Amino acid sequence: MKTDSDIALPDLKRDYSNNATIHIALLQEDGKAPSDLIQDNWHFIYHSLESLSFAVIENPEAVDAVFIGPDADTGTMKNLATLLNTHNIPFILYTSRFEEKAIERAAQLKVDDYLLGAFTELMLKRIHFIRKAKIRKNGGHLSAPKPQVEPMQSIKIWRLKRFSDIVLSSLAILALSPIMLLIALLIKLESKGPIFYISKRAGSGYRIFDFYKFRSMRANADKELKNLSHLNQYADNTSESIFFKIKDDPRVTKFGLFLRNSSLDELPQLFNVLKGDMSLVGNRPLPLYEAERLTKDQIAWRFLAPAGITGLWQVTKRGQKEMSLEERIHLDMEYAMKNSFVLDMKIIMATFPALFQKEKV
Repeated sequence: MKTDSDIALPDLKRDYSNNATIHIALLQEDGKAPSDLIQDNWHFIYHSLESLSFAVIENPEAVDAVFIGPDADTGTMKNLATLLNTHNIPFILYTSRFEEKAIERAAQLKVDDYLLGAFTELMLKRIHFIRKAKIRKNGGHLSAPKPQVEPMQSIKIWRLKRFSDIVLSSLAILALSPIMLLIALLIKLESKGPIFYISKRAGSGYRIFDFYKFRSMRANADKELKNLSHLNQYADNTSESIFFKIKDDPRVTKFGLFLRNSSLDELPQLFNVLKGDMSLVGNRPLPLYEAERLTKDQIAWRFLAPAGITGLWQVTKRGQKEMSLEERIHLDMEYAMKNSFVLDMKIIMATFPALFQKEKV
């Protein structure tokens, strides 16, 4: 007889192979011996809470993530969450199909994410991203390299797109270098702090990279985010918002406001394009705190598209106050499913009229 915390995984076969890419621990009734199941590159190990705790303490690198069900005991899981956080192991609430109560339970159980459905490459990349995010939050480092995950076929950038990115970004950097040097000088003259704002972003396939912009805010503006959460234009009264954007942001400098409204603060991303971190056209790479909140499979599909400087939602309603969270996600999803070289060229041509926006965001 299984406990409430047991998870049923359909269509799995028993196998004791060590060639799996990712090792997932699942809770089962206390007193049962650990057992192994495998599906493709997914290696599932059923553990009791006691055996799982010993396994994590003895060899935390052997466990890539821990999955629990929505009926797990809140009090017991609190101690497990603390142990897993110590070792930077993703703590996941999993159901085979969408369950409304699971969303609320995810918050109560203090898990890192709620995942559902098939065990796909996208889910695997999501788990690796969560682990990297936990390591960064805890100020730690990987004690041993994790198996490399092959890039998903659907997010590989086709050759024509990459070729045009290299050519156009190189030409743009050469042509705009005098303007960029002038901007750098004015930033230094106006306020103390670095010329560039560099942050970690999640791009296609949840790949994390250094994202470049001209600094448009006062120094250390990121530390003020929590105090300004009530001003978020994407916030609502029902749940924590995924995206963060403030109209008339008090952290923005006078010259920074001009840079933002003219989109000139984005020019350093041409170097991201040249490096291959981004494309000229794609879905915007998200700050890690935003990417961590994209927990539904249908929303996470946006990460199948290349990360880009400009994209479908920017040219559709850039800077308009009425752009809702649902509209932005829908446009990201639409680009992920329909992106093509022809669509990219249309978006690039539509970008220039959208550069000077009305709203101060």
